[in-house]
Amino acid sequence: MKVKLRQLAEAAGLLLEWENSDGEPCQLPESVQRTLLEILGFPTENEAALDESLQRLKRLHAPESPAEWPPLVTVDLDTSITLPSSLAPGTAFILVLEQGSRVEGTLDSDGTLPGIAEIGYHQLHIADTQLTLAVAPQQCFFPNGAGDEATPRLWGLAAQLYALRRSGDGGIGDVLALENFVAPAAKLGADALAISPTHAMFSANPDNYSPYSPSTRLLNNVLYSAPETMLGEDRVLDAQARNGLQEELRRLEAEDLLDWPEAARAKLSWLRFLYDDFMACEDDDTQALRRKMQEFRQAGGELLEDHCCFEALQREFGPSNWRDWPAALRDPASPELARFAETRAHEIGFHVFLQWLAADGLTRAQHAARENGMAIGLIADLAVGADAAGSQTWSRQEDMLEGVSIGAPPDLFNGQGQNWGLAAFSPFGLKRSGFRSFIDMLRSAFAHAGGLRIDHVLGLMRLWLVPQGASATEGGYLRYPLDDMLRLVALESWRHRAIVIGEDLGTVAPGFRQQLAARGILGMQVLWFEQDEDSNYLAVSQWSPDALATTSTHDLPTVAGWWAGRDIEWRDRLGLFKANQSLEGEQQARRHERAKLATTLGLLGSKPTTQTLEAADIPASQVLDACARHLGGTSAPLVLLPVEDVLGLEEQANLPNSTAEHPNWRRRWATDACDLLASDEVHQRLGALALSRSGELKEPTSPSALFGRPSHE
Repeated sequence: MKVKLRQLAEAAGLLLEWENSDGEPCQLPESVQRTLLEILGFPTENEAALDESLQRLKRLHAPESPAEWPPLVTVDLDTSITLPSSLAPGTAFILVLEQGSRVEGTLDSDGTLPGIAEIGYHQLHIADTQLTLAVAPQQCFFPNGAGDEATPRLWGLAAQLYALRRSGDGGIGDVLALENFVAPAAKLGADALAISPTHAMFSANPDNYSPYSPSTRLLNNVLYSAPETMLGEDRVLDAQARNGLQEELRRLEAEDLLDWPEAARAKLSWLRFLYDDFMACEDDDTQALRRKMQEFRQAGGELLEDHCCFEALQREFGPSNWRDWPAALRDPASPELARFAETRAHEIGFHVFLQWLAADGLTRAQHAARENGMAIGLIADLAVGADAAGSQTWSRQEDMLEGVSIGAPPDLFNGQGQNWGLAAFSPFGLKRSGFRSFIDMLRSAFAHAGGLRIDHVLGLMRLWLVPQGASATEGGYLRYPLDDMLRLVALESWRHRAIVIGEDLGTVAPGFRQQLAARGILGMQVLWFEQDEDSNYLAVSQWSPDALATTSTHDLPTVAGWWAGRDIEWRDRLGLFKANQSLEGEQQARRHERAKLATTLGLLGSKPTTQTLEAADIPASQVLDACARHLGGTSAPLVLLPVEDVLGLEEQANLPNSTAEHPNWRRRWATDACDLLASDEVHQRLGALALSRSGELKEPTSPSALFGRPSHE
């Protein structure tokens, strides 16, 4: 039994041995193996069940005939293709390329298909079977990848979309504020603007607003819409006036912290007035716009209809888990659901309207970015999972795993592991559906962007899954079809002419970063983690050319906050220290870290004489300038500077392991988006970054060479 259990676990993709963040070997207990196998649909209660499960997996991995082939197979460009099961040499085939041309031939002496020299989704007809061949390029797209420059040296900014301000935004940064921001950023030389996730949330439950816990990753967050760009400001103002929310909107707009629930309810309220007016108006311009909306709806197909129907159902039943709905309504294909949709046509149309506005606004922002000279433009952010009670798990049930949530094993920072409460794809469901949901998700993410950041990109290889009701330590790793998913990422990257970034921070499997680099996916280098074995910060020459460079991320301290020790204060206030940590010890360690960073940045002169620094010893603005110059001098093909570090802000966007105690995802920037980069200090900082990217500015041993300030001796 033990041998067969192990065989089944390995065949199902469970990782039985791995190394933790300390490099120590770990093993998956038999009890967890059985639990996860049952959840995956492979019974283990006795030897007969094990045998039956093994046989099913064997047929899945090695189908006996073309009738059992998956609907889609991924292959590399110009590489001979081995079919899912063997066919006789000389077997005839017809290949219909995506562009319509037709190729006829026979399998070679090894029973393989000749390599295909055109990327795309092509249809193979062979042995009375049809399947899709997704032919992928060897690497993802990157500007100048065709040979204009051997080593691109681009730079850009990273912004929390909700934090941007504009007059009339009602308290939530939106796509018009984003459009207003890209022009001044491009004027200063930025090639890219990475933004926080824009995935669809829950209109019936605005209390759920973490951008990394969306209802679905297949559509957009309608709260970011700005109807003024499509329908005109007068219509928007009239809708707001008719529901009497002008004063409330002005109050929300003036707040330093975003009140997601109240701002969302207010915006959705006046948007309903706007929709009613839009549908009732019969002038020629409005009718033309309604035709455009209908074209958008037709193009969105079942994916769009399902989500909008889900939104209508949640309005009907309240912000509940869809698994608690009447049984017939849990099935998107049921006749009862179709009848519900007929009776709620206006409500469903409202949510189509909202998605149309959001998509149009993101398109306009990306167009503005490219028109103003950005080589990349917007870089979208793809969350690692979706809320288990959301639209994606309801509409694509066969592609999702039930009974587990995504998390992380215990590591140096989280001794008890993490349970993120997010639903994961089923690797078996993805293959059965021809990777439909994965492809749809990529297309949604690339649709309005010139780049994509994949959060926790290790999830393409393996995910730590925690059974429902278990602690995070009782989870295990499940393998995913990495090669297939990387090929699809590369294929969609080229189809959309968009770069790909993989967030590869934390515990990463050996060799994984090399696999990303081979596919042209940039990793991430964060200033705080780029240290040698002696904890000294790396010199410019030691940074990798296979990853972007950045000072920080939304989950980490800003440069000014780190320099001031603000992150230590927060951890002390919220009781986030480990058992062996204390406020005094962390503050003393930070004094040493400041000196090490200042040494690497050249802020202590050519011969440093101190091993500790207080925050007041060097102004934070000087540290920020030096960090920008330092990152710019690296060989990273792309540098992203968070707006917080452009402005010198101390507070970070999100503090992991905190909820209401810290204002996660709520901080808004004080200045209008149009003027956010207008100060002399910002111009100096970004000018230094641009010069160092161009190679015209070499890293000096003293900052006085650039900034006219004395170095700290």
